[in-house]
Amino acid sequence: MTRQPGGAAARRRLLRPGGLRRRLVIAFVLVAAVSAGILAVASYLLVRQARLQGSLTASEVQAREDLNLAATPVPVSYPEAASFVQAYEQRGTHAVLIFPGGGRVASNPQVNPPIPAGLRNFVRQGQLGYQRMDVAGQPYLVLAGRVPGSDAELYLFFPEQDIAHNLTQLRNALAAAWLGVLLVAALIGHVLARRTLEPVARASEAARQIADGQLDTRLPTGAADEFGTWAAAFNEMADALEAKIAALSAAQARELRFTANVAHELRTPLTALVAEASLLSDQVGQLPDPARRPVELLIADVSRLRTLVGELMEISRLDAGSEPVQHQLVDIKSIATALVGARGWQDRVAVEGEPLTLVTDPRRVERILANLVENAVEHSGRDVSVRTSTDGVQACVEVTDGGPGIPADQLPLIFERFYKADSARASAGSGLGLAIALENARLLDGDISVSSDVRRGSAFRLTLPLGLAGDVSER
Repeated sequence: MTRQPGGAAARRRLLRPGGLRRRLVIAFVLVAAVSAGILAVASYLLVRQARLQGSLTASEVQAREDLNLAATPVPVSYPEAASFVQAYEQRGTHAVLIFPGGGRVASNPQVNPPIPAGLRNFVRQGQLGYQRMDVAGQPYLVLAGRVPGSDAELYLFFPEQDIAHNLTQLRNALAAAWLGVLLVAALIGHVLARRTLEPVARASEAARQIADGQLDTRLPTGAADEFGTWAAAFNEMADALEAKIAALSAAQARELRFTANVAHELRTPLTALVAEASLLSDQVGQLPDPARRPVELLIADVSRLRTLVGELMEISRLDAGSEPVQHQLVDIKSIATALVGARGWQDRVAVEGEPLTLVTDPRRVERILANLVENAVEHSGRDVSVRTSTDGVQACVEVTDGGPGIPADQLPLIFERFYKADSARASAGSGLGLAIALENARLLDGDISVSSDVRRGSAFRLTLPLGLAGDVSER
């Protein structure tokens, strides 16, 4: 099975909870904030309207009484007019008396603002008018009317500082209450979201455990809601998945046992065939011409069968995980040079690059390079090179050839067992060489990749980690 380093960490990043919970809490807080805000604003506006209307009603009653009291002849001299408006001051109301000629007398010099034109026009029409305005930074309700039996205008200023203060306190209290609602909503939303998403978190953890190989993981199904139905469906899926994987594992185990048993059972007759073929090879030169060719073919087929059985036994051991790894300090370039010399490929394969030393299993590295170089020699026969290099983290051995290349649609299948790209690349090989090379590379925590151009040839790249220094034990 292909290993995918970092796959578990990637799954944990994808399954890490929190995002949906935060969104639910934010949504809950927003709903509470909008609802509480609308309620607070509406309450404030209603109270404000009631207080201002109540102030206006009470002030209007008093203003009518004050106008009726002013129905006596209005004094025209300043001392008399000042005494006239002071009577209103003693009743708690600031008064401004304006004569037809434009003269005016105020009971309080600090409360003597310019009268808005709109209000004066309203009063000149003989009606009782009102307007709210700020005088010296303080809010006042101004009620005005014409003095009965006179053309003089009387403007009464009723202070509303208490109302403004009370409304400010109300506004601050509502704002504090609104913030309190937000905090309580955030707390309640967090608790509700946590409890609501707890089944989702359990399902995520269960899925993570199943992905890590704990196929017996199940979810509790006690709830009678949608989550309970979901848990039941999840458990049914897990049961089916466990059964399917168990069946596949059993089939794979049977296949591995069958391959190992076949290879083992073939060893005894194959040993006899190899010995007999060896005897025949010593006598080939003495055979008559009609019999020589069949004997040569027989010897070649016995050799192929011996290679196939050996590769089958090797790949069955790799699948069973029974292949030991012996780490030691080796020079990859020296292994490649010795391999090329031992196989007699000096004239066809060039070894390039600097010496590359690392801690690994030399026997498996040699096996990998032998399969890669042999594949290049068989399918190209020219311009084959082995180049060693490193990037400081990994050791790299690249085997290139100048052959016809591999079509792009067949590259993903090139490491499949018993796979041959096409009839043009068919050879006496079994189709297991590249698969064995890849399994050995993975056994060394490495990998093999391939790139190819149908016009310029193929390149197989073996990468091995450099960080194994100090680990020279058998595993």
